[in-house]
Amino acid sequence: MYHSISSGNQLRVPASEFRTQMTYLKRHGYRTLTADEAVYALKTHRVPQQKIVWVTLDDSYKDNLTAAWPILKQTNQHATINFITGFTNKKNHLTLADAQRMKASGVVDFQSHTVRHLDLNNLTYQVQLSSPAPKSGSTNICIKRPQSSVTQLVGRTNRRSERISRLATSTPSQPRQESPLARNHPTT
Repeated sequence: MYHSISSGNQLRVPASEFRTQMTYLKRHGYRTLTADEAVYALKTHRVPQQKIVWVTLDDSYKDNLTAAWPILKQTNQHATINFITGFTNKKNHLTLADAQRMKASGVVDFQSHTVRHLDLNNLTYQVQLSSPAPKSGSTNICIKRPQSSVTQLVGRTNRRSERISRLATSTPSQPRQESPLARNHPTT
């Protein structure tokens, strides 16, 4: 899990280090998963190959566009950006236009990282209902895809936040025709 591709504190990784890590994955035959593939693999215990990794970038910082995205394209790697939908007008975060452009490249996909970046565990049920970017929320409308996951802050959940996440990621019941793991993804 990455956050900012820059330098300055423990949540940031310099672009040179990120490039080295993505190059390592490519040279050693790792397949970087999409969010759909990662969720499918976790639920079914089926993986497309032995060497897999799910690269995620939390908080949708602007440098995900300016630093991470070019490196991902150059190294033919994929990443999931956990997008804070309420931060699209903040200077150091991705805009909706940025996200749409990045998604169209096929190099990144987007998942919800809540609307306002609040710890869902500390919120009432009613406030939680509006926080993870539910099916009708801005991530789905602007990125044009249903959510596979909602990334919780601080890596912990409670029963209310788990229920809200399930509501936000549920889709009408329709059998999936093929595994998302069938996508053609060159590793070299």
